[in-house]
Formats: sequence, C-alpha cells, structure tokens
Amino acid sequence: MAPTIRPRRSVLYMPGSNARALEKGRTLAADGLILDMEDAVAPDAKQTAREQIAAAIREGGYGRRELIVRTNGLDTAWGEDDLKAAARMGAHAVLLPKVESKAMVDRALAILDGAGAPGNLPVWAMMETPLGMLHAEEIAFASPRLQCLVMGTSDLAKDLKAQHTPDRLPFITSLGVCVLAARAAKISILDGVHLDLNDDEGFMAACRQGVELGMDGKTLIHPKTIAMANEAFSPTEEEITWANRIIEAHAEAEKEGKGVVLVDGRLVENLHVEGARQMVAMADAIQEMERAAEAAE
Repeated sequence: MAPTIRPRRSVLYMPGSNARALEKGRTLAADGLILDMEDAVAPDAKQTAREQIAAAIREGGYGRRELIVRTNGLDTAWGEDDLKAAARMGAHAVLLPKVESKAMVDRALAILDGAGAPGNLPVWAMMETPLGMLHAEEIAFASPRLQCLVMGTSDLAKDLKAQHTPDRLPFITSLGVCVLAARAAKISILDGVHLDLNDDEGFMAACRQGVELGMDGKTLIHPKTIAMANEAFSPTEEEITWANRIIEAHAEAEKEGKGVVLVDGRLVENLHVEGARQMVAMADAIQEMERAAEAAE
C-alpha cells in the first residue's frame, strides 16, 4: 500500500483514561493522536479508557487530526476485547503493541474483522523489541492494511539493555532497519519519543536526526513538543522553492528531449524530480490541514 500524502509530523500519545486529555486533543496542533489503552493506562483503568476513547471518537470534534487507537497486546487480559471494541470505534487506524511477526498482525486483523471492522481499517505496528527489529521486513509486508511502523525506543532500550545517549547511537541499527523495511514496503514510519521534557535542544536534535534518517514524523508525550516537531518535519520555504525550480527546469529539459538538466550547477534527473514532487505534495497537504484548522477555530 502506497503511503497516503498525509502529514504525520507530530503524533501525540494521549491516555484514554484521562477525559481532560481527550478533550484537549481537539484543540492541539498535532497531526495525529494515539488514544492509548496500553502503557499510559493503569490496569484498573483499562475498561474506563476503552469506554472513554470510544465516546470521544463518537462525539467527534477532532477535525482533520488522524486518530489512532493503541490496544493492549493479545498476550494480556485486555488485548482481545480492546481489538473487538476498536473495530467499531471509527478510528483511522489501530496501533498494535510489540509486534514481532506477521502472525501477530494476521491474528489482530482476524479479530478486528470478526468484530465487524471496516474491511479497509488500517493497522499500525509498534516496533519496540529486539525480535521485532529482526523481523522488520516481515512485519512491514505483513498485510496491505499495515500502514505505518512506530518506533518504541523506550521499551527497546530496556530489552537491549541500551542507554539513551544524545546521539542515539545505541538505536541507530534498529532505526535504520525499520526505515529500510518501511520504505521497501512503501509505508510510513514514525520516530520514537523523547523522554526529557526539559531538554528542548535534545528534542530538536532527535527530530533533525529523524528527518535525516528518513522518518515521516515523531511520536510525542507532551503537547509542548508539538510545534517543534511540526517545524522539524515540515519542508522549509527554501526547500519548497528549490523543489519547484527543479520540477520546472526538468520539465523544460524533457520538452527538448533531455533527461537531465543543470540547475545552479547541480545535476537534476528524474529521481530528484520525483522526490521534489513528493515534497511539494506534502507541503500542500500541510497547508491544507493548517487552513482547515484555522477555519474551525
């Protein structure tokens, strides 16, 4: 499945057990919200989270924000019931935790479908265990409905016995493998969270690294980081201007029967134009989303 041209620069985790957070999500500038039943919810609040998430989605008011429901794992007491409930909630996607194989995706899809989910309801996969890293390709190609890989670097650090360093070098292999798998499968991929909310400089450095690695956006744990993520993962005015220039220059060259052209001394061929068109399309999608948000205020 080719990825939809849809901004996923900032995707914020929101605990489903927190009704105030679910309400606040309607006003935030995040591209997407992960309405969480798993890590952010205490065991005695799981049922409450499920009910409140369903009610919030039913009530609406989230505008163009993408709504993703994260369920508990199928190896827990809540996982299967979470999936059965999520099947009929009307979310844009269901996020599966700790995915380690195609079989796990297949099982989740079977439960969703058996519970009456729309036939095209996408699933996303949390990539947060060593076995998940080793099976990244298998997971990315598990189903045409598998739409996005979401890095879970906190759980991954625990299982790897790795440290959170400023350069994130302990995670580079895992991040790179998952980017390769996502791009091969033509699906989206989101970077993991940054845990230190007082470290704006470190957060922006992680965002820049995510952009350099090829991530589509970043998962977040606090609204204060939304604007920074949106800035980091948006094309700059200079990049958009350059993209339009090479699109136009290459089109003129093609009219003359040329496959390549020099623009400001740089060689431009079709592969560069393809990337430029994707950038312009994403910039247009971001502008459209922002205009819709302003109109709704």
